[in-house]
Amino acid sequence: MKINANYFNLKDNYLFATIAQKVRDFSAANPNKTLIRLGIGDVTLPLAPSVVSAIKSATDEMADKNTFKGYGPDGGYEFLREAIKNYYKSTKNVNIEMSEIFVSDGAKSDVGNVVDIFSRDVTALIPDPVYPVYLDTNIMDGRKIEFIDGNESNNFLPMPTENTKADIIYLCSPNNPSGASYSREQLKIWVDFAIANNAVILYDAAYEFFITDKNLPTSIFEIEGAKKCAIEFCSLSKTAGFTGTRCGYTVVPHELMLDNTSLNKLWSRRQSTKFNQVSYIIQKGAAAVFTEQGLIETRENVAYYLENARLISETLKDLEVWHTGGDNSPYIWLKCPNGQSSWEYFDYLLNEINVVGTPGAGFGKMGEGFFRLSAFGSREGVIEAMKRLKNLHR
Repeated sequence: MKINANYFNLKDNYLFATIAQKVRDFSAANPNKTLIRLGIGDVTLPLAPSVVSAIKSATDEMADKNTFKGYGPDGGYEFLREAIKNYYKSTKNVNIEMSEIFVSDGAKSDVGNVVDIFSRDVTALIPDPVYPVYLDTNIMDGRKIEFIDGNESNNFLPMPTENTKADIIYLCSPNNPSGASYSREQLKIWVDFAIANNAVILYDAAYEFFITDKNLPTSIFEIEGAKKCAIEFCSLSKTAGFTGTRCGYTVVPHELMLDNTSLNKLWSRRQSTKFNQVSYIIQKGAAAVFTEQGLIETRENVAYYLENARLISETLKDLEVWHTGGDNSPYIWLKCPNGQSSWEYFDYLLNEINVVGTPGAGFGKMGEGFFRLSAFGSREGVIEAMKRLKNLHR
């Protein structure tokens, strides 16, 4: 018997586990100090009323033998898939079929699991800095990994060059951690590159609800040719507050073919074997997100977080601190002042003003010297944190 030795190539601790331990140690040593958490991107507002009502109604159905539901259908219930299909058409002018939609328990799971349908003998191209799941899941598989660097000069939106080599391409827009968003023109370059190189784009659109600029795409399928080369992952975690209830979906177009094989069929086969679907109760709640009233209520919550992001961004502008994000994204990615490393800046904010953020080094080598702040806190917490930050830097 042998274990998967690729796990030895992972970092000892997951980024957010390390942060959590540092915070626990600080709180134990300083029990009278109140922390303001602008680090891990968990939501703080409750589920929308329409969603809660749908979940309660579905719960009542489960108490009646005439409406009780057991195992759900592969891919998800039709009522949710149809709601997602209509959402794409009405808000993005994108036509997708219900059979191209696969309901899941969140984008993180599917982004991590989708590599099951790809050979391990291919190259994954991963932006740096990056959401750790992209990197770690490929390390676990022993896949060859190439990085494409995001930096201050390209606004943390790296683009392919004539020397770029890739079979699997990870893109996230709005980006986690940088908060930067690709334009239509930039995504078209990536789509053309993928088609020319017989590559597949894994497009993480978990934060698409936060895009308010009408000139920015909220789906890669708004780009001509994308259905031939891309899979899109979406989540209700941050957009609709489902971090604790868990629901998302993945879109795999029928047009996406490799070696005369449909990736839609491969993903369907993988999911039917390894995944038993999100509960009926949660899928009913998810469907309520896409109703007219549900979208209104959900966007009110998103607007609240975007205002928090604006307040953080305005403070950094006032302090003349370089950053990306702060609009069209719940994340703000700032350059650590005075040449501090990202972990030094983490400790500095934690100890001096009791504010928790996320060190950029945890997202890759190109994240060193940068720092992520999240807008998912309370308004009062953000205002107080920015007050403390101004006093500290001045």
